[in-house]
Amino acid sequence: MTNLDKEALLGAYRRMKTIREFEERLHLEIQQGQIAGFTHLYSGQEAVAVGVCDHLSDDDLIASTHRGHGHCIAKGCDVIGMMKEIYGRADGLCNGKGGSMHIADFDKGMLGANAIVGGGPPLATGAAIATRNAGKGHITVSFGGDGSCNQGTVFEAMNLAVVLKLPTIFVFEDNGYSEHTGVSYAVGSKDIASRCRGFGMPAAKVNGDDYFDVYDAMGEAVVRARSGQGPSALECTTTRFFGHFEGDPQRYRAKGEVEEHRENRDCLKIFAARVVREGTLSADELAAVDAEVLALIDRAVGEAQAAPPPSIDELTTDVYSSY
Repeated sequence: MTNLDKEALLGAYRRMKTIREFEERLHLEIQQGQIAGFTHLYSGQEAVAVGVCDHLSDDDLIASTHRGHGHCIAKGCDVIGMMKEIYGRADGLCNGKGGSMHIADFDKGMLGANAIVGGGPPLATGAAIATRNAGKGHITVSFGGDGSCNQGTVFEAMNLAVVLKLPTIFVFEDNGYSEHTGVSYAVGSKDIASRCRGFGMPAAKVNGDDYFDVYDAMGEAVVRARSGQGPSALECTTTRFFGHFEGDPQRYRAKGEVEEHRENRDCLKIFAARVVREGTLSADELAAVDAEVLALIDRAVGEAQAAPPPSIDELTTDVYSSY
């Protein structure tokens, strides 16, 4: 069983709560026309990002997805800088030019969100070659949805990672839907973890609604990667509370499904119930974190709304890279 002290538990809850409130606030800001561009919210999946990234340092690298805000926050990216980026402001994490789907922070080991389904594993596999060659014990992690497990580039990345015994971990977040298509229809094997094992690596299937389940399984994968034993995979079954994208009417979901999931599969509720029941944290301590997080999100929105956009002089900067 997970053995985390009080400070670590408070930190995990704070990161999950920050992701939740960041996304819930974005949902409102987008509805009010404050934010332009395509946005995919992570609410409901917080236990996966935090359970995984709580094992990582700034020197470890992650490759994200189009649904990447949660991964950013879990990896330690600045929340105010993220909000400014999504608002398209000059002092955002990527100078206001990346927006929601291309947000990145190399200083925190966040290689970036991207709009390509299955785009993360090849990037993380390449980065794993570099980290292995550096010999410093750093690892890489790729996140992908259940839809990404059907991509050929993901198959190639997993195979290469096994062949080269790379220090990388493939994390599949099965939230039940690849865009609008149910995983039970789109994944022929009905089981992503067993498919990963077919490439010759260990793979665990865990409850992605339970931080502790994710944290424990990730801990084993990290030990394997750092000790030179090669790659592993995690299939985390979870849910998302919003549509595939902001504006998605979600007609492919059963009536009442989201409400039922918010009531019974909310990873923050599950975490809070356990730590209060076990006496490791109190309800008052969690409430204090809630208040701190809400104040942070209010501040982030206020600063983002007041910040200037990039100037026209910067139109062609950060577009091409010379090697």
